Amino acid sequence: EAIKTLIARKDFSMVYDSMNGVQGPYARRVLVDELGAPESCLMNAVPKEDFGGKDSPSHGHADPNLTYAVELVAKMGTNKTGEKVGDGAGVPDFGAAADGDADRNMILGKQWFVSPSDSLAIIAANAACIPFFEGGLKGCARSMPTSGALDLVAKKKNIPIFVVPTGWKFFGNLMDSGDERYFPGKPTYTPFLCGEESFGTGSNHVREKDGMWAVLAWLQILADRNKDESKPLVSVEEITKAHWKEFGRNYYCRYDYEGVDASQANEMMERLKAKCAELKGQEMKGMKVDTAVNFEYNDPVDGSTSSNQGINIIFTDGSRIVFRLSGTGSAGATIRLYLEKYEKPLGNLDGSQFDVVKPLAQLALEISDLPRLTGRDAPTVIT
Repeated sequence: EAIKTLIARKDFSMVYDSMNGVQGPYARRVLVDELGAPESCLMNAVPKEDFGGKDSPSHGHADPNLTYAVELVAKMGTNKTGEKVGDGAGVPDFGAAADGDADRNMILGKQWFVSPSDSLAIIAANAACIPFFEGGLKGCARSMPTSGALDLVAKKKNIPIFVVPTGWKFFGNLMDSGDERYFPGKPTYTPFLCGEESFGTGSNHVREKDGMWAVLAWLQILADRNKDESKPLVSVEEITKAHWKEFGRNYYCRYDYEGVDASQANEMMERLKAKCAELKGQEMKGMKVDTAVNFEYNDPVDGSTSSNQGINIIFTDGSRIVFRLSGTGSAGATIRLYLEKYEKPLGNLDGSQFDVVKPLAQLALEISDLPRLTGRDAPTVIT
């Protein structure tokens, strides 16, 4: 009912881009038929086998990100780096997108992009207004490469948090913990919230990421912040900035180096593993390395150990550099470089994430010797 009331407000508008994936009919049923949104809020709601094909704005890539959700990004008044374009006239107040199979999501406000890491943290911070979390969160988790924004919320609200390798199965074990059918005698962490930097968000209502669920969670938060219709609409941007003022901001960016020769990529990772011990305590560009490890996860539920999950370099100010290798097929390997710069609540919260992390990127290239070892002088994609 709260979301229906929000959608009915004359000063609220929204759009939802199904990117010609399977979500279209479900978006119509949920948003239009059940919640009362106008049919015009639906974008690319007709499922197509080729997601629109190579001649579509997304070139057939049904990926909910700033690079491929071209139509939605333009409609929301931003560019491919999430920066504001134009004066905002006629731009909807809320926008979201789903990928081809509808398990991932992207959240935007009027001329405002919410990073997946921030989206996860903001949902956690506002869990009390989401009916599914009535009684409070009992656990939360993020993938290791995802920013530490969730950690800050969990610490303040005293919620158990887990940092797991990339892969949804690790979240699934935590959801099943304490279930007599699977892991009896273990602590129970449900209701549970989890997510990853690659636009996946979920909870224990289903053992998989759920794009529509994340969108409804955001609409619930907006509805809760806008109960008084006589007052101006509280925007997605305002909610995000208020979150940063309370918890600080985790500037975050990912560089992907695609199609790298597998032997070169493996050599770089092996060198980094060997270098971890000597990095600890070093001063670099005004920052001090707190820890540098080849990430290993000991699953508290089934007791399994997952090794070699990426190089995680953490600085004393909370900033991070992460290297992870993804795929070693015939087309080569992908080196993913994750960059995170933490800014405290009273610090500079209004910078561009791409500019703020550039010094970290330069430092990461120096530490890894990536350009020399791979022959790459620039990433294939920056997100």
